[in-house]
Amino acid sequence: MLPHRIELATARPSRRQFLIGTVATASLVIGYRLIAADPAMAEDAAKPPANPFQAYVEISPDNRIVIHSSQFEMGQGSYFGIATLVMEELDGDWAQVDVVGASGNAALYGNLAWGGVAQGTGGSTSMTSSWQRYRQAGAAARAMLVAAAAKQWNVPAGEISVASGVLSHPSGTKATFGELATAAAGMQVPSELPLKQKAEWTQIGADGLKRYDSAGKTNGTEAYTIDLKMDGLLTAVMIHPPKFGATVKSFDAAKAKAFDGIVDVVQTPRGVAVVGNNMWTALKGRDLVIVEWDEAKAEQRGSAEILDQYRKLAAEPAKANARNDGDAVTALSSAASTVEGSYEFPYLAHASLEPLNAIARIGDDGTVEVWGGHQMPDLYQAVAAQVAGVTPDKVKLHVMKTGGSFGRRAVADADLIVEAVATAKALGPGKPVKIQWTRENDMRGGRYRPAYVHAIKAGLDKDGKLVALHDHIVGQSILGGSPFAAMIQNGVDATSVEGASNLPYAIPNVKIDLTTTDVNIPVLWWRSVGSTHTAYVIETFVDELAVAAKRDPVEFRLSMLEKHPRHAAVLRLAAEKAGWDKPLAEGRFRGVALHESFSTFVAEVVEITFKSASDFSVDRVVCAVDCGIAINPDQIRAQMEGGIGFGLGAILQEELTLTGGVVDQENYDTYTPLRIDQMPKVEVHIVASDEPPTGVGEPGVPPIGPAVANALRAATGKTIRSLPISKGLSA
Repeated sequence: MLPHRIELATARPSRRQFLIGTVATASLVIGYRLIAADPAMAEDAAKPPANPFQAYVEISPDNRIVIHSSQFEMGQGSYFGIATLVMEELDGDWAQVDVVGASGNAALYGNLAWGGVAQGTGGSTSMTSSWQRYRQAGAAARAMLVAAAAKQWNVPAGEISVASGVLSHPSGTKATFGELATAAAGMQVPSELPLKQKAEWTQIGADGLKRYDSAGKTNGTEAYTIDLKMDGLLTAVMIHPPKFGATVKSFDAAKAKAFDGIVDVVQTPRGVAVVGNNMWTALKGRDLVIVEWDEAKAEQRGSAEILDQYRKLAAEPAKANARNDGDAVTALSSAASTVEGSYEFPYLAHASLEPLNAIARIGDDGTVEVWGGHQMPDLYQAVAAQVAGVTPDKVKLHVMKTGGSFGRRAVADADLIVEAVATAKALGPGKPVKIQWTRENDMRGGRYRPAYVHAIKAGLDKDGKLVALHDHIVGQSILGGSPFAAMIQNGVDATSVEGASNLPYAIPNVKIDLTTTDVNIPVLWWRSVGSTHTAYVIETFVDELAVAAKRDPVEFRLSMLEKHPRHAAVLRLAAEKAGWDKPLAEGRFRGVALHESFSTFVAEVVEITFKSASDFSVDRVVCAVDCGIAINPDQIRAQMEGGIGFGLGAILQEELTLTGGVVDQENYDTYTPLRIDQMPKVEVHIVASDEPPTGVGEPGVPPIGPAVANALRAATGKTIRSLPISKGLSA
């Protein structure tokens, strides 16, 4: 998704940064301001909050606990994790809980892993950012409820116990949270907020605790943006240029406007919106619009031509250097033996289940409301305000749950929001409109995982020790031209090289180079970002080097991990649980891979059955993960399983190609994520840890590709260097 740290902050809020207020219903509302990332922001943070009623925990008189999440829910379980943190300290009843998306106050909801300066969800940072503040919010709410009860009952606070949303005293007096909410709202925030010790936890780390929101997803009552209805809601479908970089030259909408049910046809910055009374009508009207495109600045090349250029660039001197330890060039020239190869990775689509959508409505007073999957709320609020011609305080975002993102809903230019607000503005006040992309819009609409080529070479000494490694990476920059462009240092986009520039193996001479290309195909972070290709290259190459050194692949890796005990621990655990040293039945083969992404360590061992290049199956995956303190073990297992399935589909068969600048794939029939009958049995083993929690939404993805490729190398003797495997294995 997003880069996992903009400037990783370990700041912890103090008691003075808490705030409390009462809302119209006399609810107890608790939150606190963030420690800012720079002195200017820190000075501003010391001032009274602009809106004291925005907060994290709201307890209402009707006995509901509403948790306002700073993190966006797209299926990864962030709402569940945050609720667990609050409930651990609050001692409420899960039947009372609801979690809603919050936005509009960076001081309250800024992502701490990004320095607290902006709200956003990505880079598997939700639990890192939430770990302290949501536990403190729960503890503050509990303390104030107890204080209110002590005052009303005229008893010492220390004699009051709290369990399952009820406060009680040995005298028999009891009250629910709701009955005390109004009184608690008037209590002073306690000067000390001691949090529970690990031995006292009943929610954090509870293996039997299941997601509170599973029922709605199972019975279909969960509401996503695609499901929303409101009075007068119109539906718009988009016509986008077939080539990236093309613009509307002119369009003829006469026939469409004459079609019954078509309300308007509107030009937007990226195309044309056809507005109808419903989806079916809008689609029929779309087919009647004639658009002439200006393709003077459009990308005309196909993916084959682009990759051919990348191969040539990989053979030339690099434009930038990301890591340079020792002298890799000299060490390679004097190595006892060398191995080298060229790897190729295609563009990949996000292909999330719910196609992109958003609803916008302009009020009679000029206010703007936008419903959607707001993965970067602060940015989207600013963009919506600019498009509508109002100030950001006039924009209200309704943060909806979504059916997947994998990075696609965190777009620097807010493409979908621009379309929705621009269309609503053209329609005028009081006419809400839903922009609903079709699957074809979604597949051909850009924002792909970039294509890459790696030219890599490594050298072994006479004892089989890895002494040098040089990797030249060629591909597009995700950060370039975005609000994050300042993160590019000395010509290096960290998202292009992460996973290679920080490889953990003790190699005395390492050189990681980068050549960034200029291609007019919109790219974006894709689940686990740079590690999607760097992990594959490094881990398949290390396996090949282990064979060249005549050493066991696990033992070979462990010999280079003395200074990285967490890497070594997950590798040992996965190998042990997979029975690495035990023989396999005829026709079955194993492969292993290890990778750290977003400060989470994952090792995976794969077992395959191999008959031929066109007849093999991935049968078993044993995964070991160290993500620090395991907040929701069941959810961690689910995310590892989901990440493995997501990554497996990508490396086996997913590929987005272009011909003459036009995307070839349109839907799930030609762009094929993993099918259910391809999903292997997955075993997940979580390393017990006292380290702060890190993320699990993405780190399961990177190791699966190289683990499968290494199993296939064990079966065939061939390292697959061109993905997807379905193409590379038969090449």
